[in-house]
Amino acid sequence: MEKRTDRPERPLNERRTFYNSENRPVSRDDRGTGDDRREPRGEGRDARDSRGGGGDYKPRYPHKPAADRSIEMLFGLRPILEALSAGRTLEKIYLLRGTKNSVTQEITELAKAANIPMSLVPIEKLNDLTRKNHQGAVAFVSPIDYQPLDSILAGLYEEGKTPLLLLLDRITDVRNFGSIARNAECMGVHAIVVPSRGAAQINGDALKTSAGALNLIPVCREPNLKETITFLQQSGVTVIACTEKSDASLEAETVDMTGPVAVLMGSEEDGISPEYLKLADHKLRIPMAGQIGSLNVSVASGIMLFEVLRQRLKSGQ
Repeated sequence: MEKRTDRPERPLNERRTFYNSENRPVSRDDRGTGDDRREPRGEGRDARDSRGGGGDYKPRYPHKPAADRSIEMLFGLRPILEALSAGRTLEKIYLLRGTKNSVTQEITELAKAANIPMSLVPIEKLNDLTRKNHQGAVAFVSPIDYQPLDSILAGLYEEGKTPLLLLLDRITDVRNFGSIARNAECMGVHAIVVPSRGAAQINGDALKTSAGALNLIPVCREPNLKETITFLQQSGVTVIACTEKSDASLEAETVDMTGPVAVLMGSEEDGISPEYLKLADHKLRIPMAGQIGSLNVSVASGIMLFEVLRQRLKSGQ
């Protein structure tokens, strides 16, 4: 076996050859410029991956997009509990599965009372969200404040306005949600209603895509859309579902939209849930002349809301 002492010694004046990302030799002076310079100490794997550099590190969930850094993240049981106690609006809470103590129980009760979605997840999920000492709890602070639907509806009637609401059933794409919010604000929608679970997280991408509309139009987060639809109907609001399964076409003007209206739009995957579709007062189909059988939900919502606005402008409202 070869011993270290048997190896030939390298000449002292030998110059080591360095290579760039294209495997081309570069001099010692040039290797510190461009994309080939070494990462600063302390940046870690995230910085190396963001620059497209080397390394064998692979993300735990490579099919998922990187976490949005434009919204505030809370980690730790006590900070999340204090945020809930102070009335801060949280987008979602992640707790370590199997953790049971007085703090987690109090967090659960406060989150349920505030209609804040909460998920019990494994440790791998929490470590993927943050590498800091999360103590089994991570939460995202919402960039907007959700509004109570009953107060908005009562206020519209008191002001003599004709309510126009938009109900979204499981819209999960944040950019679709942002586009829908922009359509809604332009068409005069008074509030957007989303479910507590199964809806897109309102983050920086949604705010950017909405072109600021989410800062102008109220968003209501309801725990049960079925009960919400019933409440709206009992409050004199006509619920109109947009679905390709309907025989009634939008251009036929068979439905009067000049009164209080709530337009119901379904998810990107399978449309409106059957239980909500049964409750709708009217079902309308958007006419199409092409070969593709469906529209993007943000485009479809714009068409539906424009028809409501068109009828109201025509009637002088």
